[in-house]
Amino acid sequence: MTNSEVIQESIFIGSNRQNYVADYNTQNQIIAFGAGNTVALWSPLHKSHKGVYFTLKKHTQEVTGVKFLPNSNFLVSIGEDHEVNVWSLSNNIYNHFQSLKEHNSSVTCIAEINDRIFVTGGADHQIILWTYDGSSFKSSYKFQVKHNFYPLSLAIQSIEENSYVLAVGGTTNNISIYTFDVDEGEVINFKKAAELTGHEDWIKCLQFVTKKKGEDYVLASGSQDRYVRLWRLKLNEFIDDSDEDPTKLTLLSNKQYKFGYSSDKRAAFSFEALIMGHDDWISGLQWHPNCKHKEENKDKDLQLLTCTADTALMIWEMDTESGIWVCSSRLGEMSIKGASTATGASGGFWSCLWFIDQDNGDNFVLAVGKTGSVRAYKSKSIDDKYFEAVLGTTGAVNAITDLRWSIDGDYFMATSLDQTTRLYAPWKRDNITTWHEFARPQIHGYDMICCDNITKTKFVSGGDEKVLRVFELTKSISETLKTLSNININDENSTLPEFASLPVLGLSNKADSQIQEETKNDESIEVQDNHIEHVNAPPTESYLQRNSLATENEKLYGHGYEISCCSTSPNGSLIATACKSNNAKHAVIRVFNVNKDYQQASQVLSGHNLTISSLKFSPNGQFLLAVSRDRQFSLWELIDETNAEFKLVELNAKAHSRIIWDCSWISNDAFVTVSRDKQIKLWRINGGKVELVSSLKLNDAITSVTSFKGKLFDTKIVAVGLENGDISVYTIQNDEFKHAISFDQSITPADRIEKISFSNKIVDNKLQLGVGSRDTSVRIYSIGQNLFI
Repeated sequence: MTNSEVIQESIFIGSNRQNYVADYNTQNQIIAFGAGNTVALWSPLHKSHKGVYFTLKKHTQEVTGVKFLPNSNFLVSIGEDHEVNVWSLSNNIYNHFQSLKEHNSSVTCIAEINDRIFVTGGADHQIILWTYDGSSFKSSYKFQVKHNFYPLSLAIQSIEENSYVLAVGGTTNNISIYTFDVDEGEVINFKKAAELTGHEDWIKCLQFVTKKKGEDYVLASGSQDRYVRLWRLKLNEFIDDSDEDPTKLTLLSNKQYKFGYSSDKRAAFSFEALIMGHDDWISGLQWHPNCKHKEENKDKDLQLLTCTADTALMIWEMDTESGIWVCSSRLGEMSIKGASTATGASGGFWSCLWFIDQDNGDNFVLAVGKTGSVRAYKSKSIDDKYFEAVLGTTGAVNAITDLRWSIDGDYFMATSLDQTTRLYAPWKRDNITTWHEFARPQIHGYDMICCDNITKTKFVSGGDEKVLRVFELTKSISETLKTLSNININDENSTLPEFASLPVLGLSNKADSQIQEETKNDESIEVQDNHIEHVNAPPTESYLQRNSLATENEKLYGHGYEISCCSTSPNGSLIATACKSNNAKHAVIRVFNVNKDYQQASQVLSGHNLTISSLKFSPNGQFLLAVSRDRQFSLWELIDETNAEFKLVELNAKAHSRIIWDCSWISNDAFVTVSRDKQIKLWRINGGKVELVSSLKLNDAITSVTSFKGKLFDTKIVAVGLENGDISVYTIQNDEFKHAISFDQSITPADRIEKISFSNKIVDNKLQLGVGSRDTSVRIYSIGQNLFI
């Protein structure tokens, strides 16, 4: 079956925390950034605000950097898998062009100068110059700065035709300068030229800009010492040789680092300026895009963007009267006293970009933060110092663990090992629908494992702790969904809390009114003044982090180890939960009664020997199904809902030959199970017994399964996700699995599918499928219902 009926509607994936993780292509107006072990592509100027639209799969470990080669169709990515991958643009799609495997450890930094030359550095101490011979890239020169030196930053500048200067920074306080020439694709005359001293900690970022081509250049260097230094590079007759006068003192202001290049040419670096004002490590530098592409810039034209681990973005420019570099714009967030990278805080920005919309002159500044989001700020022109936050991209930065659609199938929530629960919904306007993160109901101190709906406004979630927590969405989330998505979750008779906040040193989100009451006599605690503003677009990252929490109502105790899964009954009255276990004592199901103030039922459902991996109630709530790592499934029938009493229908000891990862009901009396043994099995309840009806073996371990619960021609539809990231859809006809479609591998995740889930709603004659993967992505696919006619 063809894939024309399958569309990848949206991708949510967080950016990696690396200094060279993102780059912008001026020609195609595309941003590429490393996201997990993929390269994510995003068109920030596209009017639809779709976000990430494609991911490139080739790396097997985290992508540490990306660079577009100027004036070419090439994109280069580097990763922890020791590989340098080159991608080529063809028909608006980047295809894998070449893998370069000269490094034997993680590749840490990359720099480019033109369409034929780029350089990479790695944790193997090696720095490699790569050149293009017209058909492929090759390693032209390889060197080490010194023993036990790890390169962290690189910058190349062309100073004459075929002559280049390379600056290398890393795990010393000094910047090493090299010169080389390129002749017919070969690197010649390579030599160390100088070593610039002055920084007091490791060098994290470097970038050149031209003051006057062939005469004068400036190198900006950012360090963990919190300072940016500017170095002036002058060539040949433009070098000031007055320092050679023996009667003059050599000072910091006039010290020069002189060297030769090519055969008879001269160059000299001198210290130009010290930029200070940041409170933490400098992690990114960008000269103004107009400056970078000009062959001559005056001092007043130079502007420098810096980003740091103190969650600040600053734009610096020279004051023409004093010659001092001053901050003209500051973006990001205010620093938190005492929270720094050195003290173990994980905050801050890791990389930044600066580009101009050539169509209307808008000025864009982007920053990659600790939460994986790409924050975007826009000003109306080059000279406009006022920037406003605009929509960027968001996504988790660790494996997705669970994904649940809302009761009506309009939106969904996903949990992740990045300690968040996120709510995703469609933004509908002007005949355009795009998906966005609308809220972050839970930002936790533990990795999140599972979640499920209780009512339209309440949900339960379990983290990597022994406790489950019950949350209620706030009025602000409800109004955002109603305004932007036309989704009404709030019963007119119920009152939702306005906002929620996370108290200092707390793990429990509370309504603002509750916090104010508890802290009104404590002057040391400042309560943020939250209010609902007019909503006309999905929230930005700053709002998501601060103002989109849900309120926590209850904690559910009882398990002895970390929670592994949970499920709520269709009417929301019961919550079934399980925890990690390696023995029968703890491999039990505990049920909580919502109508009895979440009281735990006296009955504990036991029978398994190892961790229960998935729990599911039947559509009518009559049965509870559990599958486990012990290769068994257990089926329980609800006898008394008021007292949450169950009886065991069957404990099947030989259901599969390997771990059973997941299960799904296809009707009130039939369900499917999937396992590491690569099999999907169909079971039917008949006369109080469970019978195996059909089975199908695939090519890889099946890690998740879902069935479509809506109405569609009485056709039973099942989708499975595999350990290698593949996705397939089957129909069940005459109790047999019939293959309907396999997703094209170009649009599937790059790692194991952790959760796959159908919405029960058909939208525009299409089924909606949500997929969460270990590659940190959440993806939404639409599947044309014509496939199942």
